[in-house]
Amino acid sequence: MSSIKFSTAETEQLVTKIQSYFAKELDQDLGQFDAEFLLDFFSKEVGAYFYNRGLFDAQSIIADKLEHVSEMVDEGISEIEKPVS
Repeated sequence: MSSIKFSTAETEQLVTKIQSYFAKELDQDLGQFDAEFLLDFFSKEVGAYFYNRGLFDAQSIIADKLEHVSEMVDEGISEIEKPVS
């Protein structure tokens, strides 16, 4: 499974968040290297699950919006139909 690639700035932010979590919740100091290693592990092993969930959620939102647009188009076309005798 391939890992998700983060920019340098994103990696720095994520490493800081991981270090903060370990310090606050586990009362452990985690070095820069260990935090980056943990980030790499999670991005390789579980990153695809989060990525795919994001795609699924985006697909659902787009489908809902397209359905709404389709209904609006149908209504608009119905409004301009000419009566047939």
